[in-house]
Amino acid sequence: MPTLDTNATLADLVTARPGLAPQFDRLGLDYCCRGQRRLVDAVDAAGLDLDQVLDSLDSVSAEPNDEDWSAMGPAELVDHLEATHHAYLHDALGRLGALVDKVTAVHGERHPELVEVQSLFGELRADLEPHLLREERVLFPMVRELGAATTAPSFQCGSLANPIRVMLAEHDTAGDLLARLRSATGDYAVPDDGCASYQALYAGLAELEADTHLHVHKENNLLFPAVLNAEQTLVT
Repeated sequence: MPTLDTNATLADLVTARPGLAPQFDRLGLDYCCRGQRRLVDAVDAAGLDLDQVLDSLDSVSAEPNDEDWSAMGPAELVDHLEATHHAYLHDALGRLGALVDKVTAVHGERHPELVEVQSLFGELRADLEPHLLREERVLFPMVRELGAATTAPSFQCGSLANPIRVMLAEHDTAGDLLARLRSATGDYAVPDDGCASYQALYAGLAELEADTHLHVHKENNLLFPAVLNAEQTLVT
């Protein structure tokens, strides 16, 4: 398999080869909120050895997605986002919220870092739940209206660049909270005395991080640019 193009952006690499996403997560390379950096620059900023990184990434399958979300138009992509990532978060946030409370109550005295994990998860949930509703009730309906329009729709918010700007800022907040959660959990390392619930919590938080990174990537690097381009085309 040929070596990856080190001048390609992290976002473009994940779009072309989605299997790279978990590898970038493992290496601490942010391909969603900071996905417009070139691979070579991101690796250098992280203090990693480029040749070693390329060796680990070249083994990742280049097989395309079963569902090629990179080829979807904006309206189809918002349907995909709601059916996959939004549905996942609506379930996972409540389930993990109950689990983090349980584990902290049982193990918090011996593992005081769990108090921080519980607090950070609460902040993340408080950020994501209203964010999902704003997308589902405000932004995504406007994206669907835009997709069906032949002339530029008149939205109360003005250009869709305005709500998108808010979404981008909220994505940055979520990304920061996820990074702090990973740090507080020691990269989701369960202590030796961790019970099954402890293990389920950390596995669930790791899954939440991976899914949210991919979710944000699809919005920041695919949906939002396509929406702004479509709007500009209709305006002109």
